[in-house]
Amino acid sequence: MKRGYKESSSQSTSLGQPQSRFKHNPEGDAGFLDDESTKIFARKVADHYSARTNQTLEEREASPIIHLKKLNNWIKSVLIQLYARPGDAVLDLACGKGGDLIKWDKAKIGYYVGIDIADGSIEDCRTRYNGDADHHQRRKKFSFPACLMCGDCFEARLDKVLAEDAPFDICSCQFAMHYSWSTEARARRALANVSALLRPGGTFIGTMPDANVIIKKLRQAEGLAFGNSVYWIRFDEEFSEKKFKSSNPFGIKYKFHLEDAVDCPEWIVPFHVFKSLAEEYDLDLIFVKNSHDFVHEYMKKPEYIELMRRLGALGDGNLDQSTLTPDEWEVAYLYLSFVLKKRGQKGQPDRMQPNTRRDMGKMQISKEDIVYINGKL
Repeated sequence: MKRGYKESSSQSTSLGQPQSRFKHNPEGDAGFLDDESTKIFARKVADHYSARTNQTLEEREASPIIHLKKLNNWIKSVLIQLYARPGDAVLDLACGKGGDLIKWDKAKIGYYVGIDIADGSIEDCRTRYNGDADHHQRRKKFSFPACLMCGDCFEARLDKVLAEDAPFDICSCQFAMHYSWSTEARARRALANVSALLRPGGTFIGTMPDANVIIKKLRQAEGLAFGNSVYWIRFDEEFSEKKFKSSNPFGIKYKFHLEDAVDCPEWIVPFHVFKSLAEEYDLDLIFVKNSHDFVHEYMKKPEYIELMRRLGALGDGNLDQSTLTPDEWEVAYLYLSFVLKKRGQKGQPDRMQPNTRRDMGKMQISKEDIVYINGKL
């Protein structure tokens, strides 16, 4: 049995029995590229994240979900510490405002490429990387060269855009993979991009909503909405019977609101479908864990207990006794973490040589350095 992966938990029947393989979409990506409604939703998501302004340290600490944010940072930090190695080339899909840059720097990576659909977020990421944003405490330069791109990484052929940068040792997609699940073509393009750009033996780490938990909560609710003081989820009337066809696991949309964080449409990702589809692109599951299980397992390890203390999600163990509220802990239950590995090939090196890309990317990124990706590539 693979580490941390229990057949009984991931093979849930919440959205129908898992199917062994999916037939390749006969329409390829053409159906998506002409699907204006999907593009409108993608733009809504991009506009939402672009419109979110960077917060000062004081504003961040005053957030009603500050401890949830710190917990999510801890989870991402643990994933990066577990799988990143010095000198790694990193591809960060849906990198947002660059919130994980410091985590990658601490992992001593050798090269970083960040891609996001929201131009406002990419500009904030550029400012954060350069270390000249006045609301950030960090002034120290990052130790790795970087390249930033603006575009929809669930639509564009990234193997063409990044032909000279590939292969990457590790790919990360944090709290964003579900935005690819509006159509099968987008989901396939997302996984095809990851597979094409990872080296054999490379790792794909990520976090996304736990479909089994969301569907369970929906079926326990009286109506089509549920939540607490910091979040709510609402499904449209088309799902009034709370039944979902296993033959059509894409495009199951809901509205998600999380105080001080998210307010936009999202899509259900049945994990058994995700796992099966990933296998078609030579990506094999290493583990999947709900965030509650993730915390319980890795809080048994001293180094991660100390990391949690430093990040302050559960207080600092000294003067700060504040901690996650029950409502924040419930939100954490809505998410899972996953790790996939690209199938290796005989004769291929297990890992790229460190610092082979130090001549790629830049140590100071100007606005003109940002690469804008055409979705029809």
